[in-house]
Amino acid sequence: MTSPSADYDSSSIQVLEWLEPVRKRPGMYIGETNEHGLHHLVWEIVDNSIDEAMAGHAHFINVILHADDSVSVTDDGRGIPVDIHPKTGKSSLETVMTVLHAGGKFWGDSSGYKVSGGLHGVGASVVNALSDKMEVLVHKDGKIYRQTYQRGIPDAQVAPTGEKTKVTGTIVRFWPDPTIFSVTVFDYHTILTRMRQQAYLTKGITLTIIDERSGENYRFFFEGGVKSYISHIAKGSELIGEEIFYLDKELDGASLEIALQYRKDDYTTKIIAFTNNVINTDGGTHVAGFQTALTRTINKYGRAQEYLKEKDENMTSEDMLEGLIAVISVKVPEPRFSSQTKEKLVNPEIKGIVDRGFGERLGEWLDENPKSARAVFEKCLLAARARAAARSARDTIIRKGALEGMTLPGKLADCSSKDPSKSELYIVEGDSAGGSAKQGRNREFQAILPLRGKILNTEQARLDKIFGNQEIKNLIIALGTSIGDTFDIARLRYHRMIIMTDADVDGAHIRTLLLTFLYRYLRPLITNGHIYIANPPLYKLAKGKETWYVYSDEEKLRFIAEHGVSTEGIQRYKGLGEMNPEQLWETTMDPDRRKMFRVKVEDADLADQVFRTLMGEDVPPRRRFIQSRAKHVSNLDI
Repeated sequence: MTSPSADYDSSSIQVLEWLEPVRKRPGMYIGETNEHGLHHLVWEIVDNSIDEAMAGHAHFINVILHADDSVSVTDDGRGIPVDIHPKTGKSSLETVMTVLHAGGKFWGDSSGYKVSGGLHGVGASVVNALSDKMEVLVHKDGKIYRQTYQRGIPDAQVAPTGEKTKVTGTIVRFWPDPTIFSVTVFDYHTILTRMRQQAYLTKGITLTIIDERSGENYRFFFEGGVKSYISHIAKGSELIGEEIFYLDKELDGASLEIALQYRKDDYTTKIIAFTNNVINTDGGTHVAGFQTALTRTINKYGRAQEYLKEKDENMTSEDMLEGLIAVISVKVPEPRFSSQTKEKLVNPEIKGIVDRGFGERLGEWLDENPKSARAVFEKCLLAARARAAARSARDTIIRKGALEGMTLPGKLADCSSKDPSKSELYIVEGDSAGGSAKQGRNREFQAILPLRGKILNTEQARLDKIFGNQEIKNLIIALGTSIGDTFDIARLRYHRMIIMTDADVDGAHIRTLLLTFLYRYLRPLITNGHIYIANPPLYKLAKGKETWYVYSDEEKLRFIAEHGVSTEGIQRYKGLGEMNPEQLWETTMDPDRRKMFRVKVEDADLADQVFRTLMGEDVPPRRRFIQSRAKHVSNLDI
């Protein structure tokens, strides 16, 4: 904690409205009441501390996950004001914690925040309203002040504890309300990822996360800002250029911090955008300005160097984005977003500011680094040629489909329902399992698409090669969404796509190849929750007329001990084709009895790294990955 700072008292706190609507309509304030909304509570409290750090008043933030499923956030900022607020007649601490839209973030003077990442000042009160309990301790003016709350209602007035202190800061601890949230257990790795991002975005601040439940802990401190973030994302990749492009500039009242680099043998794009340290998952005007400047500047450089001739067309934004990793962080006094949870920045003036500031510096960087500039240009040019080949291949598919009346793949056994929300597509390994699945399914809502062999490894392929692979082509046509710049999730024909492969090494490989393709080229299907993995049983146990299906060796041993099953009544399923249609239905396809896993991405950086390690060209990282995890593998068929 730090020494006291003046000019932060009740006059810095503005009140706009009361708190009652939050518990009635929590979705309006945190988006959802599932695990996403649960963690949003942590973001709101941490964002308040980050605001103190961005204003230069805090230097460390600690987050602790307690064993009782509560979370505490500590900072060494100025401490929330505790004097009487002129409008409410209550302590400013109580006002901030119990009144909606009360906070120092509406003030542009030195007492409040010029730049804020919190939920427009409503964060603390919303968290309080949605918590079963909350406790706040404020270190200020040599004293420690305390107030506790029950579902947003104070237990008593703010009062000093009687202890003395030589530091300043705020400690907020809250217990989420189980009557509001479907889950109340916080995930360490989800919060760890967010803390890492915040540490990159706030140079010089120390962020610590401690999980008292497991004993895990981590501390972050970066002086390189988003340049360090690029190094983290690019770890293990072969890169283009000798150094990372970096911009840190104030322009027209906004702060711009941008870093980028290109991966050599990579065909995907990773742009992470932030406004006032809050991630914008849908981008916004800052990303639009970035892409405009990137496309214009690289084309201009190519023509100046005569790499592009007069007859050549300009390269497109899509060409510039292939293999790119970039972090865009802007800080603006009055950000506007498309929704309460800030997925997309909509300030129109930011597009021009980023376009101008980034474009000027990128042009200078290309001139200053000719070797790197040439390598970047050639990467983009190669992408442009591949895009033209991919367009030709895609147009061939589309033309063929049009001539055949958009005929679905011959191997697809479609369902009779035309309602995507009720329909599901099983991707099945091989004709044998496909035959059992087709006979055992419910034809009303279950479609079956068998795959022949292992599909193309799309981690190492561009769209032109992907369009040439028959199995992937069948899958794209069956799903109905198309791919690339013509992708449209609204045309998805099945809202559940279920990968059903054998429980052996080959099955796991096929599943990984499919997930790689979906993650790299149809990621919205994953992020919107449309992708599942079937969980067929490993064993069938029999005793007399009774039978049981079990899904692991541990479960098998437990059933043997509990029911006295003989080892001669045990059947090991090595492939789905060994099950008859009735068995496949009752174990793996019956919605009332089946077990499935929904595929989701909790840590995009980690997921990106895992796919690159497992499916990329470099063998040593993959060997190390497998060796380090080999002892944890069970049910390995050799």
